[in-house]
Amino acid sequence: MELQFLGTGAGSPSKQRNVTSTALKLLDERNAVWLFDVGEATQHQILRTSIRPRKIEKIFITHLHGDHIFGLPGLVSSRSFQGNAGPLTIYGPHGIRDFVMTSLKVSGTRLSYPLKFVDIDHDGLVFKDKTFSVYARSLDHKITCFGYRIVEADHPGELLVDKLKKLGVPSGPVYGQLKAGKKVTLDDGRVIDGHDFIGPAQSGRIVAIMGDTRPVDNTVALAKNVDVMVHEATFAKGEEKMAHRYYHSTSEQAAKLAKRAHAKRLLLTHISARYTGKVAYQLAYQVRDIFPNTRVVNDFDDIDIPFHG
Repeated sequence: MELQFLGTGAGSPSKQRNVTSTALKLLDERNAVWLFDVGEATQHQILRTSIRPRKIEKIFITHLHGDHIFGLPGLVSSRSFQGNAGPLTIYGPHGIRDFVMTSLKVSGTRLSYPLKFVDIDHDGLVFKDKTFSVYARSLDHKITCFGYRIVEADHPGELLVDKLKKLGVPSGPVYGQLKAGKKVTLDDGRVIDGHDFIGPAQSGRIVAIMGDTRPVDNTVALAKNVDVMVHEATFAKGEEKMAHRYYHSTSEQAAKLAKRAHAKRLLLTHISARYTGKVAYQLAYQVRDIFPNTRVVNDFDDIDIPFHG
């Protein structure tokens, strides 16, 4: 599991940062990529990565401001030319379907794959299968906006091979049966229960990705005990009044939320163009006394999310 940032700027593109888009790469877990927001020129950013558009199976939109969705029609259209593109599902606030379908209709675009929309109009579970669950909660922005909590299912424990070898259990198909928790009768008559030879389950990883927002309790709920919390830092420490006026957050406010949520790591994005070069990194430096494991991310940063102990 990895997070790759395709755009980390706020409002409009700059020479240093494109507008918002974040890829959650789940290639080992389900051979797929999920996108969170698709700002203008996201598909151009993807060309500079190893991401293949046909691998994108889900897109989660936080809100309908242009810097978060203007790249969506182009990406949806170009995906038809990637070859063997599978179904794509787009989740987001009411209106996202109209935006995409109107763009495709007016441009005479026909897709080569099934496109599905899921309107999000309340807090709660929006997706679940055997490997992942995704929850949405409303945030506080000028328009309807959501944050997402992505929860990986626990991984089954490993087969305790050394323990089996000490008992003289020969390797082979029997190991697969024991791994499945079955009881196996060996050639010598011994009955072995697989449950006795499976280690503890490996807890799944959790990621929270916020849309644009003022500080709210729902952010803490989404980010509770997460491995990684992605939060906007449109404004610097000390600019709380400005942030409140424009329905955004400061880096200090994001750090305080991460601390309340007991997150393990905070990644700051949606950086205003007023902060360039080394000045942008000050957004993290100035709040590490509140939340030490804070980082300002840049376009194309690729963050590995390892299993925790």
